[in-house]
Amino acid sequence: MSLPTPTAWNQGGPLPEDAGEARLVGRVFDQALGGPVLVELRGDRLVDVSSREAPTLSALLELADPLAHLDRQEGGRSYALADVLAEREGAPSLLAPCDLQAVKACGVTFARSMVERVIEERAKGDFARAAAIREEIGQAIGATLQDIEAGSTAAAEAKRILQERGYWSQYLEVGIGPDAEVFTKAPVLSSVGYGAEIGILPSSEWNNPEPEVVLAVNSRGEIRGATLGNDVNLRDVEGRSALLLGKAKDNNASSAIGPFVRLFDGRFTLDDVRQAELTLTVEGTDGYRLEGRSSMREISRDPAELARQASGEHHQYPDGFMLYLGTLFAPTEDRDVKDKGFTHKLGDVVTVRSPRLGSLRNTVTHTNRAAPWRFGIGALMGNLAGRGLL
Repeated sequence: MSLPTPTAWNQGGPLPEDAGEARLVGRVFDQALGGPVLVELRGDRLVDVSSREAPTLSALLELADPLAHLDRQEGGRSYALADVLAEREGAPSLLAPCDLQAVKACGVTFARSMVERVIEERAKGDFARAAAIREEIGQAIGATLQDIEAGSTAAAEAKRILQERGYWSQYLEVGIGPDAEVFTKAPVLSSVGYGAEIGILPSSEWNNPEPEVVLAVNSRGEIRGATLGNDVNLRDVEGRSALLLGKAKDNNASSAIGPFVRLFDGRFTLDDVRQAELTLTVEGTDGYRLEGRSSMREISRDPAELARQASGEHHQYPDGFMLYLGTLFAPTEDRDVKDKGFTHKLGDVVTVRSPRLGSLRNTVTHTNRAAPWRFGIGALMGNLAGRGLL
């Protein structure tokens, strides 16, 4: 199952650079069927691999051998990838690849972004104060914490020293302490996919994208694959109070995942996730351009450890879960006004890319202008039953 020749899609488009060797699964919304179709990329077409045994991605990842199951699916209907990516109204379109999985996220998993969270906390959501605070404490904690292993004896000693200096923070606690921050990012089925609009609250004046790797984990805690995500972040809201995390993180169209889940096989494993390099581009309608990166090599906790802390005997997910792994990216450059840092503007096109996972592209709008979320669990069950898949 390989692309016959390289195409524009995997040269900066949604597909990974080695798409011809990748096992890519996702979901397409088919207006004619009134619901989502589980698909696998085969050549230049997205082939329907839905079955009674695995009508959803969640069910597929529960199987003992998802790849063998896919190999047995000849597929019925199919969709030209080019037609789906054209995003024409009424035509089949890409959805977030996950369906019944819970959408979880880990925060403060990189030392550099951890420092930015401390700055947010001390600035109390006021980006105008951030530059001065960054200057005040950046050297004191940035260099100190860069190489400390979370939960280690050295981390405990760093905590003692920083507390004495008055620099300790709740963000440092989850950044280098024994327990990772794991929170619910979005309700089941609410995430948006490639090409969709992403939402920020109209009241937010300081916000940014967060390019991340997202793990696809089944109910047994087995990591079955990975994809890309944009954990849209409202820095002013969360900065006012950590208790506003839900308001800062869970809004209409605020969770973007996709374009496809790349299943683990002999060519792509968790070790490739550990080595992943992500790039981010923000292109404004005013000609503004921001470029950033996030390297999984610099993560403070191993992805497998984050998945272990998210689930187990203490917390079960019968339909599996998707897990954002956090980001190194925390923009500090001024966009328009000195010392006011970066914040989104309506119409910004945000592209998250990793060579072996492809690209996730979305356009920024306000949460009340993005397409409302209406297709929930009840609608999905009814649609699958009507198509004879349940």
